Amino acid sequence: WFQVPNFISPKLIYQSFLLSCIFLSNPDFLIDKNLNLVPRRDVIDSGDVMFVHGVNVHVDDMAQVTIMGAPSRSPQTLREILGLSDMMPHRSKRALLVPPMFVPENQRAPFPRLIGKVISSDMKEDHIFCLMGRGADQDPKGVFSINRLTGDVAVSRALDREAIAYYHLQVSTTDLSGRLVEGPVDLDVSVIDQNDNRPVFKEPRYSGEVLEGSPTGTTVMTMTAYDADDPNTDNAVLRYIIVRQLPDKPSPNMFYIDPERGDIVTVIAPHQLDRETLPTTQYELEIVAKDMAGSEVGLTGTATATITITDRNDHAPEFTHSLFQASVNEGSTGVVVNLTVDDRDDPATGAWRAIYSIINGDPNQNFEIQTNLDNNEGMLSVVKPLDYESSMFHTLLIKVENEDPLVPDVVYGPSSTATVYITVMDVNEGPVFFPDPLVVIRRENIPVGSFVAMLNASDPDYLQTQSIRLVKDPADWLIVNPFKGNVTTRAILDRESPHVHNNQYTALFMATDNGSPPASGTGMLIITLEDENDNAPYVFPSVARVCEDAKDMNVVVIGGRDKDIHPNTDPFKIELGKQPGLEKTWKISRINDTHSQIMLLHSLKKANYNLPLVLTDSGVPPISNNTELKVQVCTCKKNRMDCSRAGSIQTNHLLLLGLVLLSILCKYPFIPPSTTLTCMLNPSYQNAGNSR
Repeated sequence: WFQVPNFISPKLIYQSFLLSCIFLSNPDFLIDKNLNLVPRRDVIDSGDVMFVHGVNVHVDDMAQVTIMGAPSRSPQTLREILGLSDMMPHRSKRALLVPPMFVPENQRAPFPRLIGKVISSDMKEDHIFCLMGRGADQDPKGVFSINRLTGDVAVSRALDREAIAYYHLQVSTTDLSGRLVEGPVDLDVSVIDQNDNRPVFKEPRYSGEVLEGSPTGTTVMTMTAYDADDPNTDNAVLRYIIVRQLPDKPSPNMFYIDPERGDIVTVIAPHQLDRETLPTTQYELEIVAKDMAGSEVGLTGTATATITITDRNDHAPEFTHSLFQASVNEGSTGVVVNLTVDDRDDPATGAWRAIYSIINGDPNQNFEIQTNLDNNEGMLSVVKPLDYESSMFHTLLIKVENEDPLVPDVVYGPSSTATVYITVMDVNEGPVFFPDPLVVIRRENIPVGSFVAMLNASDPDYLQTQSIRLVKDPADWLIVNPFKGNVTTRAILDRESPHVHNNQYTALFMATDNGSPPASGTGMLIITLEDENDNAPYVFPSVARVCEDAKDMNVVVIGGRDKDIHPNTDPFKIELGKQPGLEKTWKISRINDTHSQIMLLHSLKKANYNLPLVLTDSGVPPISNNTELKVQVCTCKKNRMDCSRAGSIQTNHLLLLGLVLLSILCKYPFIPPSTTLTCMLNPSYQNAGNSR
């Protein structure tokens, strides 16, 4: 016996039987092949509630069925009459029956609502039902409750399947003292999905690109939306559609979207997908995603897809003119003409940027062409000055290409080359010295008026004359003929002059033509001077000091120097002067080609001595220099040298004194000659001579 509530149409039950998927909340019933609702066992309970949930592509609904139970009957068998049925052995059955339950989400008040019933075949008056688990005594608490006496399970509020889609509870029975009688037995409550979520795209705007000329069916991009509803129902089955295209030219259906996958592909023919002829390079598509597999009752979500038609190099650059002309002054450099081209491809891409090259007419690489990145023009420049006298005209053949290669079916045509005529303008050029610098070799000390060099200054311009003058002659040694260019000496050339550096003397000349206005040019003359032995060597140091009681008789190491250069310098020969008697007090020992050691043969008293020396170089012929070394004999005490009171006795004065003594010897023969020589180098005799 089944009773249908008044608020549920009986027709709805039969419609649900015709659905493709039928769910029963009571496992004691089934749907047979004839779509009849039949019990699996004798139904003796009454008042139970069962839910029938039917789903197909058109309907998603639920019916409530009340089980009235069969009418009571009298015993019919002897076993039943005698009441022996409970005494006979039988297979034990589970006393607590807990069917799975189903609750639609988003139900409206009133609450609580009955969703099912738990049956205990062994229920006593002092037994009660208990419900445990998430949704009962665990968070979220109080969603479900059970009638402690009848086992009716109810839901207390509306559920959200997207928050919790499944509740796992447990039912048991206890006595009034709380002792467990039966259970716990699992109770599973499934939340039935309702189509309460719209499809949502990840982004509100999507961007994609497609290359112009792409074949029909080229995938541009993929749109993907998500639906939070149950993916096992049509509530989350999405279908995509393009509802608008802006602009709608040349066709409102240039693109197609796969309804199930969301792939956007091209529909327009390749020759129509031409970036240069389309009204725009960007198209906006309004995409709608609809759930319920796209049915009319489905919910929708919207996003925008922006598709950019990208460029390929399908247009060769072309010169705006086949002939360009320019003029340039000879001797100048810089940009002379800007070459302009047209290219229909996308600016600021390699398919538009131009590369220029000179393919003919520039054998000496006088010209260079670079691309102006702002306007794609070719800037033709002169990098090596042109000469009017050599060539008054230049004809260049220029080619232009793109950075990116052309597509296979496009080639560079005649318009991708152009001719440039360059006219060279004459300019009055200054005379040019050749060679510059002019280097000559001359010996120093040549006579005044000697020939030094012949300057050659030529003018690139024809029929013009030049005059030459000196502009820099540091030592004032030279003179130049202004018309012939021959340079002669007006003074002696001296290699040792401070104006000579590294044996070279430099003079600067200027040649000026008679053009209008006049032009000039400069040239340099470098004279390399050969050395002559015209400087006597000299000794260094010129002063030496020695202690009067020194044990070391080495006075000083002296060296020779010479302003001349090899071979007119060392090795030097250093000797004592020719005065007699010097060799008894002094000695010179050669150390190397430039230095010698001065030594005393015996101690001298404190005084100043001028030692005559003869220094000779190795030139041909050699030059000797009679010079003196000043030797100061000083008093030395405790590492301190005192030379302040040394007598000023010079060796050459002693020689004069010696001559006087010789004359005395002639007059007083009783004085031995050796005594006279001794007193010449003895300080005591020197002081006596001074007092005399």
